[in-house]
Amino acid sequence: MKKIILINGPNLNLLGTREVNIYGSETIESINKKLQLKFTNVEFTFFQSNFEGELVDKIQLHSKSHDGLIINAGAYSHTSVAIADAISAIKIPSVSVHISNIYNRESFRHVDLISSKCNGAIIGVGTIGYEFAVDYILDNK
Repeated sequence: MKKIILINGPNLNLLGTREVNIYGSETIESINKKLQLKFTNVEFTFFQSNFEGELVDKIQLHSKSHDGLIINAGAYSHTSVAIADAISAIKIPSVSVHISNIYNRESFRHVDLISSKCNGAIIGVGTIGYEFAVDYILDNK
């Protein structure tokens, strides 16, 4: 059984209620449940934090015991050299997910420090992007 850690960054705990016109009405819990039901051959570790250092710690810790990393770093995608460096240091496949199309939004969101360090990036397709990321990890481990 493959093991994948899925990390969500700041404010993603508010999915379903936060800017529904941008992020949709699905909650983080419903996304996680949908993934578990669809990918029964995967053992998921789900983690969400609003704190940058906690995200770095999880990347470092689970990169040794998991087969892949999926990360939606939220606003840290545009600012965190620390998270980007943590991803650069791991050896497992990694995919960055953005629910919204960051290139159709404010210009500061066009800079993505995290995706440039990942094996792939899925941007702007909504929450189904998490499923695409799992498929990529399963096909590339």
